[in-house]
Amino acid sequence: MIAVLALLGLAGPPAHAEEPLAETPRAGENLHLVLATATPGGGFPAYGEALAAAIREVNPDITLDLRASKGSTENLDLLRSGQVDLGLVQGEYAYEALAGQGAAPAITVVAPVYAAPGLFVVPADGPVTAFTDLRGRPVALGTRSSGLTAMGRTILRGAGLDPEQDIRPILLDHAGDGPALLRDGRAAALFGGGTGWPGFRAVAQAPGGARFLGPPAGAIPAILAASPSLRRMTVPPATFPGQTEAIETVGSWSFVLGKPGLDPAAVARLVAAIDKAKPALARRLPNERPSDPRDLAAAVPAEWLHPATASYLRQTGQP
Repeated sequence: MIAVLALLGLAGPPAHAEEPLAETPRAGENLHLVLATATPGGGFPAYGEALAAAIREVNPDITLDLRASKGSTENLDLLRSGQVDLGLVQGEYAYEALAGQGAAPAITVVAPVYAAPGLFVVPADGPVTAFTDLRGRPVALGTRSSGLTAMGRTILRGAGLDPEQDIRPILLDHAGDGPALLRDGRAAALFGGGTGWPGFRAVAQAPGGARFLGPPAGAIPAILAASPSLRRMTVPPATFPGQTEAIETVGSWSFVLGKPGLDPAAVARLVAAIDKAKPALARRLPNERPSDPRDLAAAVPAEWLHPATASYLRQTGQP
């Protein structure tokens, strides 16, 4: 498993009095939850499939029904309207939505997905050899509703490049379309996030290989200041084929969010299954850190957690 090193200066949530977990249905009772993912070829559909399979392996009574969507922004709408139980939402959109909520009922954080470092990938034999070479070139930023697209724009702005004027932005209909644009020259670079992101892997394994670019080191403080969801991250050497040096960049956590009023008993049961399924999930996503509910202590304020998730963490020794 490839580790993504990150998360500097994060304070854990305040201590709470011990509370019992919500009563969960008895073993053998079936639980079906609908999980909204994103467009084909991206990281969220791959994660959703892996998570559903891993949970089914350790607890066959829990079923995640996957629903394709346009990505983070649509998933937030689906959650607010109660059309899905759960949705995968990238960090920048999740932070904005969770910080701006009023009184309950509200969307809550059920579990983490993984920390995703943001990178630009280019053909190894192409004309782009440094971040500044992106200026004036066509860059595939992602789909219109993807949180990764928002992250890419934030990184560009923080590094002094206007994402609408200083590059030629390309927005995709499907996340999986990006590698083909690089292969045929319609794009000079592709932005994405996550060490196991399918687009990165596809480009790195193509003939000729790939080069991965983070923002200039001097721009990272400005990028972090522009978005409270972003964290400094290091991608270790050999994370990708042909990568000989560590890459310094920024990135964010993505989350499994729950609809307003999501049943505490269902959440308690799901979070326990996700915790138990970590080894099974790691086998299916070998290039990502497996989801661990304990990572939430450093990723979001405690008040954003679903009450059943918060109770589970306290019972498992998290402050």
